[in-house]
This record gives sequence, C-alpha cells and structure tokens, in this order.
Amino acid sequence: MQTTYTVLERLGGGGQAEVFRGTAETVKGFKKAVAIKRVLPHLTSNPQFVSMFLDEARLSLFLQHANVVQVFDISRAADGTYFLVMEYVNGCDLKALIAYHREHQVKDLALTLHIMVEAAKGLHYAHTLDHPHNHTPLGIVHRDISPPNIMLSKNGEVKVVDFGLAKADSQVEITDEGVVKGKFSYLAPEATLGLEVDARADVFALGIITWEMLTGWRLFSGDTPHKTVEMVKAARVPSITALNPNVDQELEGIVRKALAREREERFQTAADYGDALAQYLFSRELKVTSRNVAAAVRDAKLAKERAADPQQSLIQALVMDEVNKMTSLVAEEIAASHLTVGDNTGEIVNPTAWAADLLDDEPR
Repeated sequence: MQTTYTVLERLGGGGQAEVFRGTAETVKGFKKAVAIKRVLPHLTSNPQFVSMFLDEARLSLFLQHANVVQVFDISRAADGTYFLVMEYVNGCDLKALIAYHREHQVKDLALTLHIMVEAAKGLHYAHTLDHPHNHTPLGIVHRDISPPNIMLSKNGEVKVVDFGLAKADSQVEITDEGVVKGKFSYLAPEATLGLEVDARADVFALGIITWEMLTGWRLFSGDTPHKTVEMVKAARVPSITALNPNVDQELEGIVRKALAREREERFQTAADYGDALAQYLFSRELKVTSRNVAAAVRDAKLAKERAADPQQSLIQALVMDEVNKMTSLVAEEIAASHLTVGDNTGEIVNPTAWAADLLDDEPR
C-alpha cells in the first residue's frame, strides 16, 4: 500500500537533525499525524555515520512500547538526505519544560520523579529487547539520553525518542562543528574514556537529568566541550539537598547511586532506578499521574507560543514551497527480499531548501 508523507510545519532542530510535523496518507485516504526527522546533510556526507545510522534506525523499527516514540519508516531523498518517519507526540520535549521551570523557579519533586520513572520504563524495555525473529538480545543502548530526547505529550505521556540516531552520532568525529556541542553534558564517565557503553550509561544520563530538575542547575557544563568532558570524567556531584532543601537524604542517595562514577556501583538497570524512585514516591505518599504531566506541558507550551518568533511563519511558507519525492528504504528492502507483502513504497512531500540558513537553533 503506497503512503504519501506531507510536511506541514517545522517543529525545531539542532546539531543532528530538524523535525517537521506532517501527515501520512494512504491511497484509500486514511490520514495519520507523523513527525518527520531530517538528518542534516553534513552528517550524511560521512559514510561511517550513514552505515551506523541505517543499522540503528532499522533496530528502532522493532521498538513498540508506550514510553518509546515509535518509528514507522526510513526514507531517503533524491539528494541522499535521510529521514525518519515517526509517531507524532503533540506536546513538548523535556528541555522545554525544564526551561519553563527554571524561568519560573519551579522545582516539582513529584513531577520530576514521575517523569524519570516513565522514561526508565521505556529505556529498560529497549535495553532488554530481543530480536523478534531469532530471539537474540538486540543490545540496544540509547547513548544520548538528554532533555530533548524525552518527549511529553499533552495527554501526559512520557516517551523516549531517537534510538535510531544516537549510536550513529557517537561515531562522528568530535571535530564536527555543531554536532557535539551540548551533548557532552549527558555522557557517562566511561564514554569519555572511550570504553564500550551499556545500559548503565543511560542510567547515568537519567541521573543527570534528575539532578538538574531537582536543583534547577546544570550538572556538567563547562565553557568548552573539553572542560565539560573533564567534568564528566571526574563525576563530582554537588549536594542536591544543599541546593534544594525539599530533597531529603534518602532521595539524594538514590540519585547519587545513579550518578556513581564507577558503573558497577550504579543501579544496574533502568528498571532498578525507576523502581527506587517509584518506591520513594509511594513511601512519601506523593501522588502524581499523567494529569500532572499534562498540566505542566500545557503551561510550557503556552509560554513557548507566546514567545514564538514571527519569522516562523515565513520559514513554514518556504518549507511548503519546494517539494521533492522520497523513497522508503524499508519498502526497498522488502522488495529486495522478494517478500509478497504488497507495495509499501512510501512517498514523502518534502522541501529541498528547508530554509536552514534562516534559522539559528542552538545545537543539542
């Protein structure tokens, strides 16, 4: 069944990719909202990146969990640009919520822990997923857990995104300008030493985010990427209680265990960390549900819309002005394997210029 993807508006972007809201429409007229993530050309010009990206993107097609953004398709433009077609999450990312909370000096302990518990569920699912055909462990590690990669929906859902890009991006030379800036802050110490990372690196990243949401400060953020890496290597973690008296020693101990410099001393799985946070919420009789997340998303989105740059309307007009056909790589592989599953070729209506020169997004 042929599917056409149509770009509607640009949602944002960073050093790796830019994201658009779009629709997927079949020949029978069925429409579904999707997010279309375009990998930036300076990354796809690197053959090593392309190989790693495609391998990881194919793995991401296996992920189906309430706390993981689902990937539907992998597409390629005529100029060699790659796209991921994903589930559209109508809401905001955790970066936007943190920015809103910092601006308004909000430190919502219960909300923070609930979001981390939900993110941990999605990560543990991915970490322990087996191949659906041969049932061997896939060994998926996100490697880039950071606030922009945790999505929050207007219905209060928490979803981890970008499993298909993180490992490939880690293979890019660190001299690539704009790629690594802002990403070192959420590395695990073993990653800065060049060691192979496992699920415990994602646990460390969750610990960093938890620390930052509870304190309102950045944990590892130097003046230069090199200084940030040195801070991560040292893994010195200031007292949360000293910065937020509402955090007691028990909760501080839980977060510090996630942030242990030696991975053998951390929670060994994301599920263990999530369970510890959930038990803390239960023991303190702190009620928090998806309704609390939905209310926080609503406030953050409203603030963002009020501060929106009017230039965005011009950018969206330019995006809609030039279109180009794209081919589904998944459909190509199905055809190459001679499977008789029907025609699933995807066509994407997509701009070629993308008006990137009009944007000045902060790289992630």
